[in-house]
Amino acid sequence: MLTYLIWGIGYGFAAAMQPGQFQAYLMAQTLRQGWRKTLPMIFAPLLSDGPVIVIVLFALSRLPAWWLPVLRFAGGLFALYLAAGTFRAWRDFRPVQESPASGVGWNLFRAALVNLLNPGPYLFWSLVTGPLLLSGWQETPLNGIGLLAGFYMAVIVTLAGFILLCSGSGKLGPRVTRHLLGISGLALAAFGLYQIGSVL
Repeated sequence: MLTYLIWGIGYGFAAAMQPGQFQAYLMAQTLRQGWRKTLPMIFAPLLSDGPVIVIVLFALSRLPAWWLPVLRFAGGLFALYLAAGTFRAWRDFRPVQESPASGVGWNLFRAALVNLLNPGPYLFWSLVTGPLLLSGWQETPLNGIGLLAGFYMAVIVTLAGFILLCSGSGKLGPRVTRHLLGISGLALAAFGLYQIGSVL
C-alpha cells in the first residue's frame, strides 16, 4: 500500500500543478475575489473526478489483461509528454494576469464543471492513474485506496498552496509558482520513467 500511496501523492502533486484551464480559473478567481472565497474550490476535483473515474474504470475493466501493461507503458510515455510541457511552461513562465470580472457568481459547482469539461482528467485517469488504480485494486483493495487517498490529499494540499501563492503580493508568488512547476515536471518525468521501466 505504501508504494501506491507514494505514487498517488506524486501524481496528485503533478496533476494539481499542470498548467491548464482549471488552474487558470483558480488563479483568476483568486485575483478577482481573494483566497478566502476561492479556497473552497480546491474540493472541485472530488466532485468532478468521480464520474471520470467510473467511466474510465468501467472501460478498462473490460479490456483483456494484456492491455493493462500496454496502457501503463502508454501512461509512462504520457507522463513524459506532460513533463516536457511542464518544463516548457517553467522555461517560458509568465504570471497569469487578472481576467475581466464577470457578473456571474462563481461557486464550487462551477469550478467542478470547469474541471469536468477539461480533457486533462480524462487523459490522466485513462493513461496514468486509471491503470495503476485497477492493477493495485486487483492485488488488494488497500492499494487502490492508498493511491486514491494519496492522489487527492496531494491535489487538495497543492491547490490550496497554489491559491495562497496566487494571492501573495510582490514577486514571491510567481517565483515560487515557477519553482513548483519545475518540481512538478521532475516528478512527472521520474514517475513516467519508473512506470515504463516497470513494464519492460
